[in-house]
Amino acid sequence: MLHSRRNYPLLLLSQFLSALGDNAILAVIVGQLTYLQKSGVLTEAQLRTHNTVYTSLLFVPFILLAPVAGFLNDRHPKTSGLAAGNALKLLGTLICALSILWGPLWQGVGYLVVGIGACVYGPAKYGILPEILPRERLVRANGMVELLTLVAILGGAIAGSVMADLWKDSVSNSYAVLVAIYLGSFLLNLVMRRTPANPSVQWNANLGAFQGHLRQLASAPRLSRMLVGTGLFWVCGAAMKINFQPWGLQVLRLPDNTQIALLGLWLSVGVMVGSILAGRWFPVGQLQRTRLFGFALAGMLGLLFSVEHLAFWRQPTLQAGPLHLVIPVLGLLIGTGVAAGFFLIPLNAALQAESDPDKLGKTIAVQNLVDNLGMVGASLLCLISVPLGISASGVFLVLAGFTAVIVALLKIPLPTPISAGAPAPNTP
Repeated sequence: MLHSRRNYPLLLLSQFLSALGDNAILAVIVGQLTYLQKSGVLTEAQLRTHNTVYTSLLFVPFILLAPVAGFLNDRHPKTSGLAAGNALKLLGTLICALSILWGPLWQGVGYLVVGIGACVYGPAKYGILPEILPRERLVRANGMVELLTLVAILGGAIAGSVMADLWKDSVSNSYAVLVAIYLGSFLLNLVMRRTPANPSVQWNANLGAFQGHLRQLASAPRLSRMLVGTGLFWVCGAAMKINFQPWGLQVLRLPDNTQIALLGLWLSVGVMVGSILAGRWFPVGQLQRTRLFGFALAGMLGLLFSVEHLAFWRQPTLQAGPLHLVIPVLGLLIGTGVAAGFFLIPLNAALQAESDPDKLGKTIAVQNLVDNLGMVGASLLCLISVPLGISASGVFLVLAGFTAVIVALLKIPLPTPISAGAPAPNTP
């Protein structure tokens, strides 16, 4: 392993800062829309449209540029991929700042560049783990990366919202803080010990190789099901996040957006707990209980549907200062997150450990593609539920049913025993 004592902690800190910036910058951009709407510059419909467009810009590069990201991370050192991703995010933030002088269009252009940076950075942050850590530490390392990412997602969303409110008339201050965050992450990448490159990977064969690798992954009985499983996690996460606002207002009668945002906090706390415990309890490749945790996730989603129809879920409540906490619902959300964490982390670690090391960048790029397509699908689910007359609670029921069906079909075979000198099982 190459310099794990140095590179691993630097990777964790860099990933935290980078993910913090990714979520804070969106909160800063969208936070400005609130005040534009309050001042009458934007209508409510325009605010929703702008919000949707800005949010979806992050998904576009992951869907369109997955082959490019895979090529870059297979050919070049993973440390270079991390640095390049953060450099693009830093550039995107500076472009966003041009909106102060030249109008909001530049925020969209800049945030799209941030998304491209995230697309480049994503495969490197996971692909570097097998290069700097021994196999037996991969599950725990994945759990730690996911834990820090979730903390950064929550912290970034809150910090960005605070900046948007505090500096609503001085947006340049917010962008200055964001530049500092990305710059810090970039500098940490620069001081990491360089990981190896693979010059044999050629650009002119990249797209065909990516498509071939995608087909090989799809035909590998074990690896393909791992990809479906991780994609399902993100379908559930995105749909729940989108659905929390109408559900919180209509069912829980929460008074404001802060209370609704806490729903995501409790869910994330559960995912963190599940991620940590999965990293400690399950060796790499042990996926026999994956479907059990998937069915548990579906069951918890079904219980969230029942909150509207069973009054006992909505009592007792706790008023802690400005916070209005519905205790049983809080427990349901944490439990849902725990089940989701147990479902995701062993799949992530096994996918990395059992993929061809020389094509790991492409494998993770394919995973990013699947995950982002899943999030787009989750958005469509929430979108079409309105004209179909499906309530906010009903979305949870549909999601529970969909999850249960996919998990029922997700029979992950045991790994093929490896004879001396034989290639790894299911390795495309």
